[in-house]
Amino acid sequence: MSLLSAASGQSRWRGYQYFTENKVLRTEPAGEGCFRALVAGSGEEPYAVTVDPEHPRRSVCTCPHAAGKRVVCKHIVAAYFAVFPEEAEKFYAEVLREEEEWEEYREEMNARLVRFVRSLKRRDAQDVLLELLDSAPDWLREQFIRDHLE
Repeated sequence: MSLLSAASGQSRWRGYQYFTENKVLRTEPAGEGCFRALVAGSGEEPYAVTVDPEHPRRSVCTCPHAAGKRVVCKHIVAAYFAVFPEEAEKFYAEVLREEEEWEEYREEMNARLVRFVRSLKRRDAQDVLLELLDSAPDWLREQFIRDHLE
C-alpha cells in the first residue's frame, strides 16, 4: 500500500494544497527511509510529523485528526510531497486527468439525454416526466409545482 492510497481523497488533496502553500516548514531524515517534518496547520504550533513511506500506517502526526491513530492525514501527505515533489506532480497530473475524464463523461451523458428526450413522442415524454416526478424527493416535486403550476 502506498502512502497516498492509505490517505483519504480529502487528505490527499488538502495535503497537496499544504505542500503548494509551503506549509512544510522543515524536513530531515529519520533513518531507514523515514523522515520527520514540521508542518504548519490551523493551530499556533506546527505539527510534528514522522513519515514512513514504506509502511504508511506507521506514519504519525500530532494533529487532532491523526494523533494516536493510524491515519494518514493532510500533514503527512504534505510532508511526503515536500520530500518527493515528483510524486506531487504525478498526483496533480492525475487529478487533472480525472477531472477531464469526468467532464467528458458528463458531456456524453448530457448528449445522450438530449437525444433520448428529443426522440420521445409526446405521450411517452409525459409518462417519463410523471415517473420521474413520482420518484422525486418531496422538495423537488414541490419546487416543480411552484415553478410550473402556480
